[in-house]
Amino acid sequence: MLLTKEQISEQMRKHAEKKNGLHDLMEIMLESMMVAERGEFLADNPGNKGNGYRPGHSYGQGKKLEFRIPRDRYGNFHPQILAILRDQEEECDRLAGVLYTKGLTQEQVSDVFDQIYGQHYSKASISRMVECVRTQVNEWLERGLEEYYPVVFVDCVHIKIHRKRSVASEAFYVALAVTEEGTREVIYIGNMPVESATGWGEIFNSLKDRGLQRVGLMVADGIKGLDTVVGEKFPGTPLQRCVTHLKRNMFAKVRHGDKAALAADLRDIFRTGQRDYTVEMAWSKWQDMCERWGKDYLSIRRLRDNPDYKAYLTYLNYAPEIQGMIYTTNWIERLNRDFRRVTRMRTAMPNEESVLTLMGSVAMDHKAFDRALPNITVDKKLFPD
Repeated sequence: MLLTKEQISEQMRKHAEKKNGLHDLMEIMLESMMVAERGEFLADNPGNKGNGYRPGHSYGQGKKLEFRIPRDRYGNFHPQILAILRDQEEECDRLAGVLYTKGLTQEQVSDVFDQIYGQHYSKASISRMVECVRTQVNEWLERGLEEYYPVVFVDCVHIKIHRKRSVASEAFYVALAVTEEGTREVIYIGNMPVESATGWGEIFNSLKDRGLQRVGLMVADGIKGLDTVVGEKFPGTPLQRCVTHLKRNMFAKVRHGDKAALAADLRDIFRTGQRDYTVEMAWSKWQDMCERWGKDYLSIRRLRDNPDYKAYLTYLNYAPEIQGMIYTTNWIERLNRDFRRVTRMRTAMPNEESVLTLMGSVAMDHKAFDRALPNITVDKKLFPD
């Protein structure tokens, strides 16, 4: 007896109202669709025939769906509905990865999936999903590099991690490069417990192993000895020390009431965008400033003739249009804030690998880096034709 659409719909409605009725209907419909699809497949392939069923499962409405998958004699039949279900599972994998990289712990991701999809997603399942993210990040962090980057910014972000049953803040080294096309990309993220010039030397070696040969300009904070390491690893590469870091250090040398006046003097020295303002002029202003402030603060007077401080004026050798982009590590500092945002939801990260996964995911998804920087390619020292 054939039923009309209305009769079938009514029977399905009644069954769906029973306990687990909707779940049963979903299993029946999936299996029926695959059987019908096999019938069409066999009609188009004479000589082949059905060969029973094999068990299958998927998830829906927060519960596990179990059904029989029809087979053919030669193993050539693959139900299209299964591909759709696999796509759904891949979407779940991606969602788990996104939640994890946005700052949720694996346990929190598991709780979210429990509420949305049901209890069938165990912590082991979530761990497997997150492992896919780790694999992608590791491949990205180890990718080959260009031979030349016009500008490379380097800095460390300090994050608390567990190690040997104790928690301590450790340094995670970050290198952000400007490409020849004028965009930005993170070319290194790695861990060494303490930031040092020696550590940066090892990192520069790893960058060279991945293909980097030349750097037009290195921008960094005031870490001692870095100028020597840069000269050894990338001969002829100038070093620009971060002016923002210098200003912070200078403010710490004077009383609170003197900070505003000192800030005005520093702004006058570290000018940007003026074509007729030279390194020599800035250095003369620096020496005058140290002389004047040195009358009241001995620590400032000692800086007057220290040649190391000329590294804070390197930016003046480049086009005025880009000086404001290269005289500080502000770009990488903003990136480090994004790194801290996704890690601070945890009191301490379980290990360095989990930190690298989160930091790498943030760097990979940083959409602002895809946009070309305005006017930065005008400087022909860094961006030769």
